[in-house]
Amino acid sequence: MSTGTPSEPVTPAEREADAGVMHISLGERTTLLGKLIFFIAIAFSTWQILTAAGIIAQSTLVVRSVHVGFVLLLTFILTARMRTSKGVQFWFDALLGVTGFVLAFYHWVFEGDIIWRSGDPNLTDIVIGCITVVLVFEAARRVMGIALPIICALFLAYALLGEYLPSPLNHRGYSFAQVVDQMYLGHEGIFGIPTYVSATYIFLFIVFGSFLERAGIIKLFTDISIGSVGHTQGGPAKVAVVSSALMGTVNGSGVANVVTTGQFTIPMMKRSGFRPAFAGAVEATASMGGQIMPPVMGAVAFIMAETLNVAYVDVIKAAIIPAILYFGTAFWMVHLEAARLGLRGMSKDQLPSVSKAITGSWYLLLPLAVLVFLLFAGFTPLFAGTVGLGFTAIIIMGSALSARFRVMALRYVFWVVIGVVGWLAYDNNMLPYMLLGTVAVLVGGLFLVKGGRQTLRICLEALGEGARNALPVAVACALVGVIIGTMTLTGAATNFTRVIVAVGENNLFLSLVLTMLACLILGMGIPTIPNYIITSSLVGPALENLGVPLIVSHMFVFYFGILADLTPPVALAAFAAAPIAKAPGLKIGLQCLRIAIAGFVVPYMAVYTPALMLQDGGPMAEAIGYWPAVAYVVLKAAISVGLWGAASIGFLFVRMPWWERLWAAVAAFTLVVAMPITDEIGFALALSFIAFQVFVRRRQQQSPGAVA
Repeated sequence: MSTGTPSEPVTPAEREADAGVMHISLGERTTLLGKLIFFIAIAFSTWQILTAAGIIAQSTLVVRSVHVGFVLLLTFILTARMRTSKGVQFWFDALLGVTGFVLAFYHWVFEGDIIWRSGDPNLTDIVIGCITVVLVFEAARRVMGIALPIICALFLAYALLGEYLPSPLNHRGYSFAQVVDQMYLGHEGIFGIPTYVSATYIFLFIVFGSFLERAGIIKLFTDISIGSVGHTQGGPAKVAVVSSALMGTVNGSGVANVVTTGQFTIPMMKRSGFRPAFAGAVEATASMGGQIMPPVMGAVAFIMAETLNVAYVDVIKAAIIPAILYFGTAFWMVHLEAARLGLRGMSKDQLPSVSKAITGSWYLLLPLAVLVFLLFAGFTPLFAGTVGLGFTAIIIMGSALSARFRVMALRYVFWVVIGVVGWLAYDNNMLPYMLLGTVAVLVGGLFLVKGGRQTLRICLEALGEGARNALPVAVACALVGVIIGTMTLTGAATNFTRVIVAVGENNLFLSLVLTMLACLILGMGIPTIPNYIITSSLVGPALENLGVPLIVSHMFVFYFGILADLTPPVALAAFAAAPIAKAPGLKIGLQCLRIAIAGFVVPYMAVYTPALMLQDGGPMAEAIGYWPAVAYVVLKAAISVGLWGAASIGFLFVRMPWWERLWAAVAAFTLVVAMPITDEIGFALALSFIAFQVFVRRRQQQSPGAVA
């Protein structure tokens, strides 16, 4: 096996686009400053991997603090490098980064003292806490823009001054020292659950994806997508859907997929006859689905698992059917639009062979297979991610090293030995240490063979880019800790929950609509992670009090936080696709609303029938049993989103006038509501509509000169 040509590194726009941030890359490696930045990024990744694997054992608070310190150092030194001159501003930025990194060791050095005086911070605690919190705000402003820092500043102001507000908005009042203690010294605030998840699961999986991308998995997924569906009607657009779904299994990023896969799928769709706005919308919609596509999903999924104290595999279980429906709907919308326009697929002789692609690079799928196996075997995402990352590194370096063996039998022996050692290590709970030892041996071997150092540079680039790609997520996680700290200190969510519950006592649907609007509005200014944290903290308990299963209520919020990036007027994913599609971002966003209809429908259906997310509860499961309820609601959801698609595109078997589109839309809407009478009406309308379309189609075919 060989690694082939390594794929290009993740572009600077990738993770940055998820947060609407400025474009900052690691840059060149030739100058002293460039080498220093690259070294810091590698050190950051190495520290996180060693702590995740348990090689370096430190308390969770120290791990979180050093994580934030590395984030501040790398953020400020990257912005310093962007200065046009090495004057005062350059050195000021560098000083901010070094200060943030040095202060990160305060918890490490004085952890025992901090615990001893818990709740009674001294002056040094307060000063260092203030400096660190201010640095986090400034780093977030530079990386993500002003919207999120303003929102978090409002929460911080509420913690400090909320006692002066009128009832019921006020709280009992807290001293400045109490607020600093909450925001900095403990496991709330900037070192809360989001930062813990960022310092463990999220960082690890971002580096994991970076290694896979360097190994060439993007090309493999592209070849599989084009070879499997490129020849079908509307094939280029279906390629975009399939490739984005596959990419979602690796990087769990949203707008990242727009930049990577969109570079070739959007022009390909335009060449085949799709309108530019529709082509951009297909890629944006499919790409955002990467955050709900198991097994990796998006960063929010890890935060959700930790917040709800459930196994990550439970989050995967809840997401699997909605993810299939989401991508299935996008696929269906593409098919209908292609049929409406009379577009053909690509010529088969122009397509890559799926079998050859898999045969040549099948080993790149092994880390994903190992990851899925370990997750469903009950191991933690941290363990599974560590093993997956180590396995990927072994594949990259081992392929390069074994290719030097001229005798094929030696190559087989080489991999058999690694496989046997790995299985024995797994059987004896020594797998992380085996992986680390094997990587060390392979590194030594590559140093000794000709061309081996090029492979090592690939791995170093993956480490560096992984750290760089983690910055927007890590900064967001640290800053939204201010919101969580304020919530837990003041109990601010209680009043909001009371309002939602009061509304929902009379109308659950209205409560859900209000929640959806809150997610969409918040998502216009902030990324998915803080959007989820804010809305789930405020609304999650309220929906649970109204009888909605907790994981379903959090998935409801999660979905609409993602869809905010597709919803005008901001529609971040649509604007990311705009320069590639050469179409207005707002126009692409409007098309996204049509294509992503499943994302808007499925969460509502899951609330009324939790079986759609494989959760217990709901009147239907009690009436007919759990698995029959699952089958029934999946069928109903598929018919509903199928009819939404037909109504939106204006085509099923033939073109539809406005009244037929209204017919289909009414049938789809009645199937969303989980009431026996609405289901009966919905199925009747759906069957009659489909029968009418078949009748019209046959009549047109029988008419001389008819055009379908």
